[in-house]
Amino acid sequence: MRVVPVPCLKDNFAYLVIDGERAAVVDPSEAAPVEAALAREGVTLAAIWLTHHHWDHVGGVKDLVAARPGLAVVAGERDAEKIEGVTERLPDGGETTLGSLRARVIHNPGHTLGAITFLVEGAAFTGDTLFGAGCGRIFEGDAAMMHASLSRLAALPPETRVYFGHEYTASNLRFAAAVEPDNAAVARRAAAVPAPSTPSTIADERATNPFLRAAEPAVIAAAKARGAAADPVSVFGAIREWKNDFK
Repeated sequence: MRVVPVPCLKDNFAYLVIDGERAAVVDPSEAAPVEAALAREGVTLAAIWLTHHHWDHVGGVKDLVAARPGLAVVAGERDAEKIEGVTERLPDGGETTLGSLRARVIHNPGHTLGAITFLVEGAAFTGDTLFGAGCGRIFEGDAAMMHASLSRLAALPPETRVYFGHEYTASNLRFAAAVEPDNAAVARRAAAVPAPSTPSTIADERATNPFLRAAEPAVIAAAKARGAAADPVSVFGAIREWKNDFK
């Protein structure tokens, strides 16, 4: 398997997941950059994999399908009803294939109620649920739901590569440093953010992402200073609210 990041819009990532001469594209927000990447890599598009229904992750679907009638379009069963042209609806734990590759779905409600992660060959395509050093805003779920979803991802093997939906890592690390100013791992990561910063790893996120660290004393203290209780969901919720207005 090869993974090729495809920058789209202002700060989005789509991804080509390549098996031999065939590819799936994850979250094509626009068609033109995807078409250029397919031509550059010399591969044929066989499927579209969508992590959630927001326009900046599905905007290119219509044009990609128009050029390839019958193209497989895969989404989580909860969000599928909000996406035009879906051909395959996957439940939590469901699978889809691309050649020899088998991708398993993890349902991650919170950002949207039907958000999913595609897990394939040690790579997790997390959309807007888990970012580099951050997480998505809670638009359709609640703090408990999002915390549970992130906890499932944090439990993946530490070497799992995390391919996220937006290039927010540098700004997320500035926030992480505000939450945990004495976290040396955050400082090291912030000093050497690659361009692009995707992928990270689950190990990176456990060490530096405050939204996966709601049980850490320093994160609890930061949340309590903003009026939170000490339980992990309250801590997570307070940190997420803080991030919403962080500059």
